[in-house]
This record gives sequence, C-alpha cells and structure tokens, in this order.
Amino acid sequence: MLPYIIGGIVGLIVLYIIFTYNRLITYKNRAEEAWSDIDVQLKRRHDLIPNLVDTVQGYADHEKQVFQQVTEARSKAMQAKEEGDPEKVQEAENQLQSTLKSLFAVSEDYPDLKASENFKELQRELTDTENKIQAARRFYNRNARALNTKIQKFPANMIANMFGFDERKFFEAEEEERQNVDVSF
Repeated sequence: MLPYIIGGIVGLIVLYIIFTYNRLITYKNRAEEAWSDIDVQLKRRHDLIPNLVDTVQGYADHEKQVFQQVTEARSKAMQAKEEGDPEKVQEAENQLQSTLKSLFAVSEDYPDLKASENFKELQRELTDTENKIQAARRFYNRNARALNTKIQKFPANMIANMFGFDERKFFEAEEEERQNVDVSF
C-alpha cells in the first residue's frame, strides 16, 4: 500500500511540474508575441521618419541640426532594436520620440508645410503609429507582468529557476513624460 501512496505523490508532483512548466511557456510566448508587436510598430515608425524628414526638409532647408538629430536618433533606435535589449530599445525610442517633437515644432514655423497634404498624411500616419506603439507597450507590460508574477510565486518559482525562466522588464515612461503639463490660457 505504501508504494502506491508514494507513487501517487510522485505522480502528482510530476504532473504539477509539467503543468507549471507549460503555463510558464505560455506566459513566455505571450510576452515574446507582445514584444514582437512592439517591434512591428517601431519598424513602421522607423520607415515613416525618412519620408517625414524629407518632406519637412523641402520646406525648412536651414533646420539641418534638427534633421541630423532625428536621423541620428532613428539610427540609434534601429541599432538598439537589433540588439533586442528592452531597456536600450526603450531609451533609444524615447530619444527618438523627443527629437520628433522637435521636428514637429519646426513645422509650426512653416505654414505652407503645415498645409501640405503629404505632410498632413505623414503626420497622421505617425500619430497613428505612436498610438499603436503605446497600445503594444501596454500589451507587452500586461504579459510581462503575468510572466513575472508566475515566476515569482511559490512554488512555481522553483520550477522557473530550475528551467531558467527570466523575468521581463517593463516599458516605463521617461521622467520628463511623468512631469505635469502646465496648461495656461
């Protein structure tokens, strides 16, 4: 009788390990899928930027410093994306977003540019892409949270450690984005 009890307990432990491992794989794959969604939207942004820069440059030829900053930030963002480190990607993309704001600020000084249908369409596309990036980041953060929670909870953490599951870092807002916006009339 005792061998059956021990066999049953061992069988339950094995089933628990299999179940937990499979759940961890599910969470890991969801986080990777979410990261891929971010990657797709970032590529879309990177593809739109040269067209936007060319359009603005045609109207504002003497704003070379802004164009150079946007181009450099785009290159850094693409390089960080290739490295695949979420922290570096986040930092580079935040830098790129900041330089894009400078580019749009330059466009404010050129009424003909603001009236250009090509510029308006590129601006709409970029705004749409930014919204999709934010949604993809939220989706990634939810999946990273689920994976991290599963990895941290006992007794699943023992299985996660045994099979080498790593926690994911979250995308977070930069400090300047957390500042209150001062609206005055």
